[in-house]
Amino acid sequence: MQTQWVPEARQLARLGEKREPSRAARTRLAWLEWHRAHGGNAALTCRHFGISRQTFYRWRRRFRGGELGQLEDRSHRPRRRRQPTWTAAQAQAVLVLRRQYPRWGKDKLAVLLARQGAHLSVSMVGRILAQAKASRRLLEPRRTGVSASRRRPRPRPWAVRKPNDYAPSRPGDLVQVDTLDLRPLPGLVLKQFTARDVVSRWDVLEARSRATSTSAAEFLSTLQARMPFPVRAVQVDGGSEFAADFEHACQSLGLRLFVLPPRSPKLNGHVERANRTHTEEFHEITPCDWRLPALNRDLRLWERTYNTVRPHQALGYRTPLEFLQELQRGAPPSTEV
Repeated sequence: MQTQWVPEARQLARLGEKREPSRAARTRLAWLEWHRAHGGNAALTCRHFGISRQTFYRWRRRFRGGELGQLEDRSHRPRRRRQPTWTAAQAQAVLVLRRQYPRWGKDKLAVLLARQGAHLSVSMVGRILAQAKASRRLLEPRRTGVSASRRRPRPRPWAVRKPNDYAPSRPGDLVQVDTLDLRPLPGLVLKQFTARDVVSRWDVLEARSRATSTSAAEFLSTLQARMPFPVRAVQVDGGSEFAADFEHACQSLGLRLFVLPPRSPKLNGHVERANRTHTEEFHEITPCDWRLPALNRDLRLWERTYNTVRPHQALGYRTPLEFLQELQRGAPPSTEV
């Protein structure tokens, strides 16, 4: 049975080491002291401790100075590190955009920078953001604490289901509409109507004090006024706000109305994802006046940013406006990045 010899405390103190040596340094010192105390036979020392001769000789050469710190592991950091290739102006441009749009990632920021004439690669934008976060020059915004959730679908036995062969191919062929609960303050609940065109990703937003069929019918008028193309079909869940006046308004306007089956929000996935985006990129980080006129002004500004400034990955990092402009020129817009 092998026993490991440990140097005495006075031998460690004799080395003049002020800080507490690491366990690895103590073990290596034990090799060397045992080697000296047992005749200086390297082969015997290596067999006793189960180490290779190459390892033993390397640490013996390093310890010739007698400093215990020489037995500590050395840093493997390269002597020459890769230096940033971007300029201070480029870094500042990235940070300005990120502070303006704090939930947009490197891909979208690279598109916005290219529009400004600063052509930076996506990876370089990511490195600039990472360095700024490490140096605490870029801090993530604090969430406002707004709770947002969708209404649970309810059965609508009289509702029309979307036919399986109905496939939207043009803007306006299918617009999904949903409501979002906004709870910014205790006791205050507002309703946001969200509409998204599934082809162009064009969104329309409006806040209301209540989600009733009357307010939903009024939002339908807002939707038609703000969509830059005619709307031909609307899809909603089974909420009561999309019955009665809303359904009558759709019939009066000649709009096809598709209602989801119960417990199937995934079929309204486009607008569900839109609600998440608006929650994360607007409600959670934007200080708002929660009075309806002021809130709707802020929502209108965000809606304009969303439709005309924010690059969409699903559209090949184009905005919905750019997508529609390419479509109007007659060339089918590509969604490849």
